[in-house]
Amino acid sequence: MAGTDGNLDGKLVVLIGGSGFVGAHLAQALLKRGCRLRILSRHPERAFRLRALANLGQVQFVRGDVTRPASLAAALDGAHGVVNLVGAFAGNLDALQGQGAGRIAALASEAGVQAFVHVSALGSDAASPVDYNRTKAEGEAAVRAAFPGVTIVRPSVLFGEDDAFLNLFAGLIAKLPALPVFGPKAQLQPLNVDDAAEGIANALADPARHGGKAYDIAGPEPIAMLDLNRRIAAAQRRDPLLIALPDVVSGAFAAATEWLPGAPLSSDQWALLKAGNVLHGENGLAALGVTPRPLSLFLDRWMVRYRKHGRFGAKAAAR
Repeated sequence: MAGTDGNLDGKLVVLIGGSGFVGAHLAQALLKRGCRLRILSRHPERAFRLRALANLGQVQFVRGDVTRPASLAAALDGAHGVVNLVGAFAGNLDALQGQGAGRIAALASEAGVQAFVHVSALGSDAASPVDYNRTKAEGEAAVRAAFPGVTIVRPSVLFGEDDAFLNLFAGLIAKLPALPVFGPKAQLQPLNVDDAAEGIANALADPARHGGKAYDIAGPEPIAMLDLNRRIAAAQRRDPLLIALPDVVSGAFAAATEWLPGAPLSSDQWALLKAGNVLHGENGLAALGVTPRPLSLFLDRWMVRYRKHGRFGAKAAAR
């Protein structure tokens, strides 16, 4: 990973929706550059763990709701930069990531913000029948209209040691002797969350260069879902039976169970998975000054805690 630090020292950056997975990693990248942070979320207490990484007064936590613009205006006062990280797979998606994103951009423009980064999603498409992709695309259009100098970043699936992506599969593989794999041939191009954070930070540091542009960003290699599960199992030193489900079975399962609390797959999520999530052009990380790191660089180390004997697995197996 490489990047140009830029001059963000002492500047105030507001992370809207900053208490989540991406927000936590982006906050760490910005704190290292000397930024002052204001983290806005409906549940700012979820980001309190970042206090230990900041100097006294370097980070603030603000409660706000993007569906209520009045709760956002004061949080943008005095900000040099804003990053919109809000996204969801359920609920009123237009209010959250469609026209709601446009309202955030309008408030940022009114506040005189110099650098605005909007985090969308790889595969956003205004013609998509999937609400997630459709509203992501509509959000991009609304943001551009309100803040023409916005930098739009469209990441692929993000992974990290504390994610809800790899760890979902890792937990199931550690517990079950056999595991069904939905969309076994579906291709993903997972991107390390810290590489994504570095790219976003570089965009904030140089709005003259990156403003008004959109970047599709992803990891260095596409990986099929079945192969991904095999890699996770191998890193755990396990050999479960991985059952590749036909698409018709996966679709029927999603339709039949999505109404259940905690259902593993909704119809929209199945549609997104089936379509895959890979680059169809250049990787925008190059323009953002970042070289993406492969999953293989991390997987063995991260999967140690899922092995039968943890970090003592190799010794126990040798006895």
